[in-house]
Amino acid sequence: MHIPSTYIGRFAPSPTGPVHFGTLLAAVGSYLQAKANSGDWLLRMEDVDTTRRVEGADTDILKTLEAFGFEWQGDVLYQSQRTELYQQALDSLLSQKLVFPCTCSRKQLAGLAVYPGTCRQRSMPEQNEHALRLCTEAVTIRFNDIIMGEQQQALASECGDFIIKRRDGLFAYQLAVVVDDALQGVTEIVRGADLLDSTARQIYLQQKLGYPTPQYAHLPLAVDAHGNKISKSEGASRVDIKDREKLLIRALDFLGQQPPSELAGSSLEDIWLWSLTHWDIGRVPQKSKMIV
Repeated sequence: MHIPSTYIGRFAPSPTGPVHFGTLLAAVGSYLQAKANSGDWLLRMEDVDTTRRVEGADTDILKTLEAFGFEWQGDVLYQSQRTELYQQALDSLLSQKLVFPCTCSRKQLAGLAVYPGTCRQRSMPEQNEHALRLCTEAVTIRFNDIIMGEQQQALASECGDFIIKRRDGLFAYQLAVVVDDALQGVTEIVRGADLLDSTARQIYLQQKLGYPTPQYAHLPLAVDAHGNKISKSEGASRVDIKDREKLLIRALDFLGQQPPSELAGSSLEDIWLWSLTHWDIGRVPQKSKMIV
């Protein structure tokens, strides 16, 4: 019988396209951190937004990860199959009177940095043509990111009431990811720094749902010449598994691990062996880096 490790990490790509270098960075960082802590590494497809899901992208991601030598524990979890669990969490928030319906259009909110509370006093209508927002209190969420250091966000003034279920009936990422991390027992989340700003909202949800708060480590982003995140939506090229050894070394270098020059030309197995022996999250830089 498999005994769960004390440390549980995860990698949670969105199946909206093939694996690119930014995806690989998150996979490598989260995988090595889990292994360095003798932990489990879980794999989750974050396809809660089914409108963005690309047919076959999940299979492509899994095949690419396997080609690079990643090994995960347990079955791959799909958010699109877990709506009942998200509804249970929503029901808990509704019972605490923390949720209100919002009929504001994007046009009405255009240019506003923080939701102004327009619909806070609305009662729940019978029809479902509305989004659901979580009321935020005037609290400051503080946490110590392993890579980025001390972080804080005044939730009400810097974020405001945020959507947890969309007008089209789909659950929002913020709620789904919190439920999944809690139910999977994730103890540490290693992911890209583009999600650093979401962390305070997720901790707030954890508090309201009675979930434990995991540790967080946000990896620097690979960006283009304009400072934009390298991502599938911006047409980033997929990783070529024919160059997997070179790409793995490149990812290690990007993450500050300083792989030795003699590692070039080594087998994939030897590169992983070196990585698992030498991984040090303390060497991961905070700043994003341009990828040419």
